[in-house]
Amino acid sequence: MFNYNDKKFKAVKNTINSETSDETIFYYKQTENRLTAKYSGGKIIEGHLIGLVSLDGEINMRYHQINVNGELMTGICKSVPEVLANGKIRLHEEWQWTSGEKSKGNSIIEEL
Repeated sequence: MFNYNDKKFKAVKNTINSETSDETIFYYKQTENRLTAKYSGGKIIEGHLIGLVSLDGEINMRYHQINVNGELMTGICKSVPEVLANGKIRLHEEWQWTSGEKSKGNSIIEEL
């Protein structure tokens, strides 16, 4: 099983409707298959996510965040891991807002 505990990730690629940027840093914690994270930076004042990690490392999560406009935004996301040559993890994410316009998008975050 993948273990994301105490790993930090940074957003490296996003679709235009995302609020994350290369200034957004995610701090992951994992206990058994339960994952949580805090994140902030760029357009995001404060964010949290909670999810479940499958045996192959895929993450099914829900997130909520407060942006710089003072809006509470929520969404769902599925992350698929890729282990890079240097041993770091890259997560390929497909997500959808459950608030606001409810649009879909893709992001990539990489372990720091």
